[in-house]
Amino acid sequence: MPSFDVVSEVDLHQLTNAVDQAGRIVANRFDFKGVEASFTREEHNVLITAEAEFQVTQMEDMLRSALIKCDIDPAAMDCSEPVTSGKQVKETVVLRHGLDSDQCRSIVKAIKGSKLKVQAQVQGEQVRVTGKKRDDLQQVMALLREGDFGAPLQFNNFRD
Repeated sequence: MPSFDVVSEVDLHQLTNAVDQAGRIVANRFDFKGVEASFTREEHNVLITAEAEFQVTQMEDMLRSALIKCDIDPAAMDCSEPVTSGKQVKETVVLRHGLDSDQCRSIVKAIKGSKLKVQAQVQGEQVRVTGKKRDDLQQVMALLREGDFGAPLQFNNFRD
């Protein structure tokens, strides 16, 4: 019986590449010459540090464009408010990994509301969709791509 999993994941290797790329952009930009500005990654968190709040905002945009180039959906970014401490401004960007229970329930509800002949069940931080026909599963994928569930969705573990 064909099936696939609906997940929301961030590839840590690609995230490292995006943070490094954004750091190189900051190092080469003329308006950041002589400014202490950096990106630091710890698991799914990126710490942006600069001397002024507008620089942190610019660096956030640089990180967003680097994420796009590395095939990471910027909708996974959850930015906090910039915090000033001394002469540095810091902002933490958390990249959401996994689906929470509310998002899983809304995905299952959307699939059941489509009246397609498939079953959807929540398995931890992912949703498993099974059906008898591959075409039905592809229709579910198209339906989920069009919907907005508060997180970027990927489809993996497709079995025939």
